[in-house]
Amino acid sequence: NLDGWGLPTVTFDAEIRDNEFKMREDIVVQAAEMLKKAGARDINTHNSSYNIGHGIHEMGTARMGRDPKTSVLNGHNQVHEVPNVYVTDGAFMASSSCVNPSLTYMAFSARAANHAVEELKKGNI
Repeated sequence: NLDGWGLPTVTFDAEIRDNEFKMREDIVVQAAEMLKKAGARDINTHNSSYNIGHGIHEMGTARMGRDPKTSVLNGHNQVHEVPNVYVTDGAFMASSSCVNPSLTYMAFSARAANHAVEELKKGNI
């Protein structure tokens, strides 16, 4: 698709699949179990409806991989087709657990920045 100036637009292909629904179910069970073992009583669990944009740590829309046909980024978080672009938010991660991934983003960002500096020194980007 092209925008009003004839430039390609970004298209996201994201959906919540069986794995995400199963992880949510497990999170509810595990959270209730932890509360019970900690001495909590009258525990009521809740698993609300879930859709794209509802959560704050959605991931996987620019997955990392070796093959440009099945992934957007290489192992350095570098866009296969645009080597001077690095993506270090949650898009590169195909899935996540129920914990905040911010430290992982920071670590991958530092690694990608180091790679970019080295590639700049070599004149590759």
